[in-house]
Amino acid sequence: MAKGFLHAFSNESAISADPEGVSVITSNDYARRIEILDDFEQAGISWLWATDANGNLVYLSEKAAENLNKPIGDLLAVSLTSLFENDPDNPDEKSDRPFKYHLSKRSKINDLVVRRIPDTLGQNDRPTWWLISGHPKFDDSGNFQGYRGNAKDVSVEYQQKLEDLRLAEFDSLTGLANRHRMDSRLNGMLAAFKAANRSCAIMMLDLDRFKQVNDTMGHAAGDQLLQQVAKRMREIIGDGGEIGRLGGDEFQVILPDMDDRGKLGELAEKIVQLVSKPYPIDDKSATIGTSIGIAIAPYDGVEKDELVRSSDLALYAAKNSGRGQYRFYAANLKNEEDERRVLVEDLRDALANDQVELHYQPVVRTDDHMVVGFEALMRWVHPERGGVSPSVFIPIAEELNLINQLGEWALRRACRDATQWPNSVRVAVNVSAVQFANSGFPEIVMNALASSGLDPARLELELTESVFMGDSEAVDNTFKILKELGVRLALDDFGTGYSSLSYLRSAPFDKIKVDKSFVDSCTQTDKNSAKIIAAIVSLSDALGMETTVEGVEAFDQYKVVCSKGARYIQGWIYSKALRLEEIEEKMGSGEFRIEPDGPELYRPDRRTVFRRIGAIHEDHRYEVVMRDLSKSGARFEGIVGVPVGTDLVLDLGAGQLVICTVSRSNGSVLAVEFETPLVSDGAGGLCTRHRVSPYDLCVAGMPLAALPPGNYPMKQDASAPFSKPKFLQVAVGGS
Repeated sequence: MAKGFLHAFSNESAISADPEGVSVITSNDYARRIEILDDFEQAGISWLWATDANGNLVYLSEKAAENLNKPIGDLLAVSLTSLFENDPDNPDEKSDRPFKYHLSKRSKINDLVVRRIPDTLGQNDRPTWWLISGHPKFDDSGNFQGYRGNAKDVSVEYQQKLEDLRLAEFDSLTGLANRHRMDSRLNGMLAAFKAANRSCAIMMLDLDRFKQVNDTMGHAAGDQLLQQVAKRMREIIGDGGEIGRLGGDEFQVILPDMDDRGKLGELAEKIVQLVSKPYPIDDKSATIGTSIGIAIAPYDGVEKDELVRSSDLALYAAKNSGRGQYRFYAANLKNEEDERRVLVEDLRDALANDQVELHYQPVVRTDDHMVVGFEALMRWVHPERGGVSPSVFIPIAEELNLINQLGEWALRRACRDATQWPNSVRVAVNVSAVQFANSGFPEIVMNALASSGLDPARLELELTESVFMGDSEAVDNTFKILKELGVRLALDDFGTGYSSLSYLRSAPFDKIKVDKSFVDSCTQTDKNSAKIIAAIVSLSDALGMETTVEGVEAFDQYKVVCSKGARYIQGWIYSKALRLEEIEEKMGSGEFRIEPDGPELYRPDRRTVFRRIGAIHEDHRYEVVMRDLSKSGARFEGIVGVPVGTDLVLDLGAGQLVICTVSRSNGSVLAVEFETPLVSDGAGGLCTRHRVSPYDLCVAGMPLAALPPGNYPMKQDASAPFSKPKFLQVAVGGS
């Protein structure tokens, strides 16, 4: 085999004998040269290969054929590039030029790692990597004859290198990129994108209630859950971005060329929904959630540290607003992290100083509008901040392990207060999954009933499907004890989870509460919410359960839910939550009946606001005060003489410019319709899909940086003359 290869490399000059008489091998001593080459090949130090001018193999060491697990006859006359390719995972390969390119350009190849093309592998063949070198061969006329080269198998060493790389850059538990790789990727991407005026979004994710899984089901279960979360994230993101686990239950997603906050919000909502589905772990089920903070380069930062901090602040805001939601970064979020630290300390003091109160929202029977019960709702009245939402302080209480203490206090207080009401009126108390998982919870309920003297049948415990997350045997035992005590059980937020029907089959609930999310959209013809409400009511009737519909605010909603069979309603159309003193006053005068009262139509999009914004007409900016805002329009005051049909641009701040048309004009009060609807910011607010690009501001003379506060240039050429304003600016009271 080596003879043909030797001829290919032979030169015309002969090597003379050594002057000291040593018998050296000359270029014409083919036999001894072939012997040396054969020894070289058989030793496996390296293999020899040669191609013709078309790139087909004309020579290959037999040992190389054995390495490829193919008869040498099946390899000769085969193109080298049909066997090998550049390894895309090669950490040392800096060029993106394929192996075919090197050969087509007839350039020298030096120590290039190539991978056996997977499609050429037989069923029992192993992945193979070669270290290959070669140089082009030309005849005396300069005609290309093919390649001559050598190669060796580096599979063992190379696989170890890939494994070392994986361990260095990837999380061993989930297989996702680790913090080091994500930082490196983000740094490189931002540098490249800055030069090309491209955008990049990052999402910071934190799992909600993950600690609870570890505490109730063990760390092994927590590891399984993280692996399943990673799998779901891959399904959602696909090839559209890179996902990393930064540590613990914290994840990050990098999304190149993404700055549309509408699409980002839809993606974040999809992630929240999918991550919130139950996770099968052994023979149990775990339910968690996630909060997401979103920041976009170059709007919220042009460097890695700046962008990551912005996404962290948005994440804190999402968690502080009640979790299970997303939030975009905004400049006013900078202090929320610090404020939360203060709230953590203040909550401890609040419990000691009796700053937490219970308010009670009536549950009303629709037939006669009689109050049949109250739901106990926690309210924290901070001495400096005023009212603090339960969506803010309940998660803090869970993190501080104060939820059991807080829950026990609420249970005792509610039972005590309910004894002052007529015997026909029940009280409902919310129970967190952490409380329910406490083995002593039934005894706490028993003691609260005993100390207050309340009839157990008047106590209703409201549970969500998250209580089923723990040990199934322990859950069943707790249900059994509670029912033996004689208390009622209600499944809250029904329809928002993913396994509610199975829970109804296995748990002894007395009531189902229809979630407000269905009521909000029940009047929309393009939604199925009204049909879902009807189905839930029918299901409850079939199972012998009561149904309470939550969140009814307007008469159009009221008519729909009543037409679907709702017999009990809890919502603002009857009453907001009341203090105990207000209830006692009404009941003392014999007023147990509440007439429905509210707006005729539910307007979910309209938000009452009061803040200063800019209204731009042509090249003049007016300072106005916005009164209300919806996805499709706004109402503001501050300029007069504006005819209907006038085109304006509203500056909502933080680089948010909205093109709009005046639809109503009444003195200084204008109503406008937006050319492009606003989108949700994930936390009950609205924002524009796009913002003024820092790249455009840079062209206008501003330094490239995250969007600064204040106004933005209306003209790239600031020296150009401005026209006179066409409308009259008027003063508007405080903001």
